[in-house]
Amino acid sequence: MSNGDEEPETPAEDAPAVTPESFEDRLTEAEESLDAAETESDLDDVEATLDAIEADLEAADLPEPEDDDEDDPREELESTLSDLRDALEDARGPYAADVVSEIEDAKTKIEDGEWTEQGEDEVVEAAESYADAMGEILDASVSVKSPSHFDVLGALDDIAEAISSADLDADEDADTIAALVEATEAFKQDVEDAQEWDDLTVVEKLDAQDFYDVLTPKNRKDYPPELTAVRIYEQGNNPEMILLALDMLESNFMQEHCIDALKRMGSPEAYEAMLGPAQKRKKPQIEVLGKIGNPEALDTLLEYVEADNDPQLQKVTMKALGEIGDEAATQVIANNLVSENEGVRSQAARALGLLGDTRAVSPLGDVLDDDESDTVRASAAWALNQIGTKAALEEVARYNEDKSYIVQVEAEKADDALAVQSEPAA
Repeated sequence: MSNGDEEPETPAEDAPAVTPESFEDRLTEAEESLDAAETESDLDDVEATLDAIEADLEAADLPEPEDDDEDDPREELESTLSDLRDALEDARGPYAADVVSEIEDAKTKIEDGEWTEQGEDEVVEAAESYADAMGEILDASVSVKSPSHFDVLGALDDIAEAISSADLDADEDADTIAALVEATEAFKQDVEDAQEWDDLTVVEKLDAQDFYDVLTPKNRKDYPPELTAVRIYEQGNNPEMILLALDMLESNFMQEHCIDALKRMGSPEAYEAMLGPAQKRKKPQIEVLGKIGNPEALDTLLEYVEADNDPQLQKVTMKALGEIGDEAATQVIANNLVSENEGVRSQAARALGLLGDTRAVSPLGDVLDDDESDTVRASAAWALNQIGTKAALEEVARYNEDKSYIVQVEAEKADDALAVQSEPAA
């Protein structure tokens, strides 16, 4: 008779012991079942077995290693379990949905690829063969309607839809799915093998874009032929082809010649290509921006005028700003008339002359009066002559007996200009 207190439960005598060895046995049995599995249902059973083992392993009170050198049985069992799950995943399928996913990958490759003309033809040809193969496997009508990039994508959508509509079973339609997989893998490889721009050499890329069409059997012999082509394109005022060469020809020799050609041309079409390098303080590109004359470059260039740690950059930039001709640069340039560097002072004066801003007449006159360098004074005199107003010319004309010959020359030019201005109108 019970006294009201419950008797403690005792484990059943035939309950299996929970040990690392018992888990190893169960994992071995699961592996054998996996190897023997022939259907998705068999694989589902193996997955259920692995789930049960994992749950029991998490709840099991297994012995801990006594020292750091001893292997942890729990870690080894978990590793084996993980390997079996990977093997189970590999054993599943293939499924019809996997084929559709592969088709989407192929579409992305086709959309993103930079195909040559030959490559586009190869992609279309591959798609046509693929559509024929898939139509036969699925007993469906699928085709590329015309040899174009967009119709290839449309045909792939039709194929994916036909696969989804077929409602294929991984077990019952295993042979059909295997055929779909094989055909799709072959198609993806054909797309991968189709020619893209990155597959071409630089010469092949230029040739594909008609760069060499201006060459004749006679001038093609000149070396390098690319330089001959650039010179012809410069004469024909074709900056696009020179920009193409600049982008693709990496030799310093050709880079310099392309930039020199663009500098002489001053083509607005080169603005964007020059702006990026100019923002990295590349001096040749800054020179081209000056020749182009786009005032939008001011935001990039003005800060370089104050780069007193790089006088060469200052000089190149001030000349470019003078050529652009926007008077918004006047004050920043004028600040450099008192630079410690003689070359910077000289270029600042000349840049002000190019700008033609009459506000610069007084500071240029001060330079002509006070600067210790005759070169800088001559630059100031030249700048005043460029401004050309009566006040500017009178500043220079005062120095027609200057001790410096180069200053005298500018003073004489000012005298002549004043004389012309004073002549009565006819």
